[in-house]
Amino acid sequence: MGTEVELWHWSAFGGLVVFLLLLDLFVFHRRAHTPSLVESTVFTIFWIALGVGFNVLVWWWQGRHAGLLFLTGFLVEKSLSVDNLFVFAVIFRFFRVPLMYQYRVLFWGILGAIVMRLVFILAGISLIEQFEIVIPIFGGFLLYTAYKLARHTGGEVHPENNLLLRFGRRFLRVSRADHHQYGQRFFVREEGRWCITPLLLVLLVVESTDILFAVDSVPAIIGITKDRFIAFSSNVFAILGLRALYFLLAGVMELFCYLHYGLSAVLAFIGLKMISEYGAEQAGWLPPMGI
Repeated sequence: MGTEVELWHWSAFGGLVVFLLLLDLFVFHRRAHTPSLVESTVFTIFWIALGVGFNVLVWWWQGRHAGLLFLTGFLVEKSLSVDNLFVFAVIFRFFRVPLMYQYRVLFWGILGAIVMRLVFILAGISLIEQFEIVIPIFGGFLLYTAYKLARHTGGEVHPENNLLLRFGRRFLRVSRADHHQYGQRFFVREEGRWCITPLLLVLLVVESTDILFAVDSVPAIIGITKDRFIAFSSNVFAILGLRALYFLLAGVMELFCYLHYGLSAVLAFIGLKMISEYGAEQAGWLPPMGI
């Protein structure tokens, strides 16, 4: 049995994540630039090493079983994140965002993704604790997601249909300047009035897309573990290095044309596991599933 996770553990972990985000924003990438292949490789290794290091800590602190659950969640979320990079690439191409400004958009997008993961994971596990029937529902949703992934093609992404983009263009004052004029800024003053830059519209599309990603990935991590801390921390470390991984794979994404088939199989397996375990428990073949 591992040590019970208390509030101060959550606070310490939150402080660590904030420190890493601030380090990334104000030290590693203080100035806008196009990351080189070497730089992207180094930072990708750095973020993966941090995740593995935290995995070792969890293994020592909570035991072998918790360590294996963290590692499984980390690998599954990291794999799903790679597939999500294709969507980000389509969004940036649609808005013609220069590479040097894409990193800042991804930073704030990932910050929003961390918050959404926390909310969705806590809500999902609490829902399961109250109503066990939710377990096969999540499993069925994963099977549906696996089916969608198996039929997935890169041409299915249409940023121009995004609801937040339509709202922003219709109700917000948007600068007509291009991305180069205002760089990484999201808000500017033009003719004495505040307005948003096109880069903020890109961020809105990325954030809304992150919600869809969370809806797909959170049932997967809940299917792996119902431990709130393990589920959330493994997700966080998997997506922290997403920005560096994006630039590392930006030029070779076409080599991953069959990735979605593998991810579809993984999600289908987790979905079937959730449904079969619930059915076996209801039939009395297994003891009640622990949280």
